[in-house]
Amino acid sequence: MSDSNSRLVYSTQIGRIDEPKTAPVRPKGDGIVRIQRQTSGRKGKGVSLITGIDESDDVLTKLAAELKKKCGCGGSVKDGVIEIQGDKRDLIKSLLEAKGYNVKLAGG
Repeated sequence: MSDSNSRLVYSTQIGRIDEPKTAPVRPKGDGIVRIQRQTSGRKGKGVSLITGIDESDDVLTKLAAELKKKCGCGGSVKDGVIEIQGDKRDLIKSLLEAKGYNVKLAGG
């Protein structure tokens, strides 16, 4: 195998080559908290997406837990976006405005 035209295709000396992982890009807020309803990719089930809150993950998790408790439904925090199950936009808007956020209902 010392042919000058052969090229190495696979080597077991190094192992798997992993791509460097980049942190997920969080949406940057402009001071306005936007609430929108989304059903795409969720088998027809609607969720309310809350974007534009420039806080750390811990604060977002606590805020999401409080909103889930007040709305009586489930939800999660993914990449700086709070997802609340169901169409609870009006209730979420009143709760966030009581906390001092500038809230706008976005289409969707």
